[in-house]
Amino acid sequence: MDTASQDQTKSVLPEGFPPAVRIKDLKAHLGQEVSLQGWLYNMRSKGKIAFLLVRDGSGICQCVAFQGDLTPEVFARAQSVTQETSLVVRGVLRGDERSPGGVELGIKDLAIVHQGPEFPIGPKEHGPDFLLTNRHLWLRSRKQAAIARVRHQVKRAIRDFFDNDGFTQVDAPIFTPSACEGTTNLFELDYFDEGKAYLTQSGQLYMEAAAMALGKVYCFGPTFRAERSKTRRHLTEFWMVEPEVAYCDLNGVMDLAERFVCHVVRHCLDKCAGELKELERDTAKLEKVLTPFPRVSYDEAAAILKRKGVEFTYGDDFGAPQEVAVAAEFDRPVMVHRFPAQVKAFYMKPDPADASKALCVDVLAPEGFGEIIGGGQRADDLAYLEAQLVKHKLPKEAFEWYLDLRRYGSVPHGGFGLGVERTTAWICGVEHIRETIAFPRMLYRIYP
Repeated sequence: MDTASQDQTKSVLPEGFPPAVRIKDLKAHLGQEVSLQGWLYNMRSKGKIAFLLVRDGSGICQCVAFQGDLTPEVFARAQSVTQETSLVVRGVLRGDERSPGGVELGIKDLAIVHQGPEFPIGPKEHGPDFLLTNRHLWLRSRKQAAIARVRHQVKRAIRDFFDNDGFTQVDAPIFTPSACEGTTNLFELDYFDEGKAYLTQSGQLYMEAAAMALGKVYCFGPTFRAERSKTRRHLTEFWMVEPEVAYCDLNGVMDLAERFVCHVVRHCLDKCAGELKELERDTAKLEKVLTPFPRVSYDEAAAILKRKGVEFTYGDDFGAPQEVAVAAEFDRPVMVHRFPAQVKAFYMKPDPADASKALCVDVLAPEGFGEIIGGGQRADDLAYLEAQLVKHKLPKEAFEWYLDLRRYGSVPHGGFGLGVERTTAWICGVEHIRETIAFPRMLYRIYP
């Protein structure tokens, strides 16, 4: 921390209070007098003793106020604080394995920064609509804070993996003049005098261009899908990481995907033990996420669905029921490859052994969490792509730059996209991905 930051921290402490310590770092200060800056999560008082659970964003600490150790004014303040009162507590740390984090603070002084009216979210049950309307306050709950910290580590693991594997991050535009997969599910807007533009649904096409320059690249940012879907697995705004690799075939894409997913899961197991415990996640199931992943063709997956009696029309793409049924056969993510070309995007390379199939892959997470990765090998033949644009009724002039990638030094290449929210939901074991992003955007919700 630089000097300016230290001075700023000291300036908000009441006079006579020692330096503030983050709750996650308290074990390194046992026996010392410290200050905690945070908010009251909960309080219970019994006679001459009050127990204050204080949170600061990094964890929760139990702070104990004994009437005999405090002035009447300080003890009265300790008994009067209400949920989410912002406060600064001074006290001595002692070890107590029964307390959150294994430490407890014996209060010597307490200063109230702000005490507001009754907090809207109490210990009673609240419906999802109420909680989403009050999402700005719901984020303060232990479960939601734990999910946010896991998401942070998911994103950190993503960057670490690609940065350490020779990839260069390239930022894709959010405004695009054309669509990767048609305009049906895109948000459209007027772009000055240039006509229509769209909020991106993928940075993939731009990453293909970057891969021809840099070899191994990835983009990482928000994407937008205007699907009129209300399922627990859909958001209209979500985050996606999209690597793209030159001189890479479908097998190379699958090799990369399984190494990548294993790294993300292992990183979260190592860094988020407390959060996963808070979420009551069965980590034994995550421990099984090891290479190699099962690789199942579309035809083999269709046979699984037929054997299990799952409703399905051969030739269709998989929906949630089909993904869940196939993934239930395995104890780790499964790769389903070579879907019918007719249900995949125009840029997918056809399988040389069967032109009706595309060289693509979906990675399905176990435990009913469905697709977390979609990708494959890209078509690298100019004439084929030109024919695909006609077949899909896409304007050639909007894709001339993309076709140039096949005119000048075309090579086999491929990549995939991984959704951060779906991956975080799987690792956390939470049912709805709306809880895995701070302020979810859904079909009928854009507030707050």
